[in-house]
Amino acid sequence: MKRCNWVTSHLLEKYHDELWGIEEHDDRVLFKMLILEGLQAGLSWEIILKKEKAYSEAIDNFDYIKIAQYDSDKITKLLNNPLLIRNKRKMNALVKNAQAFINVIKEYGSFDKYIWSYVDNQPIIHHYKDSKDVPSFDSLSTQISKDLKKKGFIFVGPTIIYSFLQAIGIYNDHEEDCDFK
Repeated sequence: MKRCNWVTSHLLEKYHDELWGIEEHDDRVLFKMLILEGLQAGLSWEIILKKEKAYSEAIDNFDYIKIAQYDSDKITKLLNNPLLIRNKRKMNALVKNAQAFINVIKEYGSFDKYIWSYVDNQPIIHHYKDSKDVPSFDSLSTQISKDLKKKGFIFVGPTIIYSFLQAIGIYNDHEEDCDFK
């Protein structure tokens, strides 16, 4: 079975085959992916996948309603957890982004409606021959990034948002010869 060139381990294979580029519409999963993509900043995706279970256990299974209420004591506890990425800015982003996520839901009815409205609820299928041809960001990820920042989100730069769009299936960037495209 042929996969995209970036799939170099069993963990990445599972992610590629079962999640990446598949349309996602569940707000809880969308929040989880937005958080994981933000955590990835400066790190490899494989590191994030290895820590996903620990994060799920530590932060109430990515429950944005609970996370929005975390106080400084909870953040300190998370920062002392050796299984997590102990970056204070990223930990504080959990709370800030959960609060902003809830506000988007209040405004649009769901985060799903908000994010998919950018593409009229239709995924964009790119036709790249090689993963090296895939940009790290584009005009759409830049536009969404700017809007999310206005809405109070952090760790949502254009590159993070491009990866997020790939992760949730708005962008299907499987390589042309990938069997999963």
